[in-house]
Amino acid sequence: MSKLGIFGGTFNPIHLGHLRAAEEVREKFNLDKIIFVPSANPPIKDKELADAKHRYKMVRLATFKNRSFAISDIEYKKKNKSYSVNTLKELHRVYPDTTFYFILGIDAFIDMPNWWHPDKLVKLTDFIVISRPSFKFADLASSPYLDADRNALKRLDSGKIESHKTRLRSGRDIIMLRLTPLEISATLIRKRVRQGKSIKYLLPEEVESYIISNKLYKEQ
Repeated sequence: MSKLGIFGGTFNPIHLGHLRAAEEVREKFNLDKIIFVPSANPPIKDKELADAKHRYKMVRLATFKNRSFAISDIEYKKKNKSYSVNTLKELHRVYPDTTFYFILGIDAFIDMPNWWHPDKLVKLTDFIVISRPSFKFADLASSPYLDADRNALKRLDSGKIESHKTRLRSGRDIIMLRLTPLEISATLIRKRVRQGKSIKYLLPEEVESYIISNKLYKEQ
């Protein structure tokens, strides 16, 4: 049975923080592939959200050199809103006999009660929750889907342990992982573009060139 990591998001734009996170998750848990799923029409839209075609092309440019990375158009090709629960159902159909690991940042997992049918989502897949700047693993204790070991969460935050695996109340696995900290964000990149500042070395060269040639993020 193959093991696939599912890394969804707006990727507005994709940057080295995303790519390094995906690579560390793949290596740590010996996953066969990481599948990037750019959302075309997220339920909550950022006013700075680039057109779906641009974000999809940037993810493709950023991932094509890595044989362990793949990109899915499962959300991009749909005109209606992108909901993770529907995406996971479709992926189960496309990839039978596969164990899925849904990769989320701490902030996204905490926010999951506000998602579309979250109670169904936590039954469809295992989760890998990754560290994020300005968020602590201890914050996960507030999640209604997790009976958290507060001591383990504190040890993660302090760096005494790198990962911790436990069960969700749904019976699925959840693994929490500390990543190499990279203080890069899509918000920072968009801000630097608007200010006319360099974004070199924050994202792949191909993506930087695409942003410049298509004049993305020039205006808020």
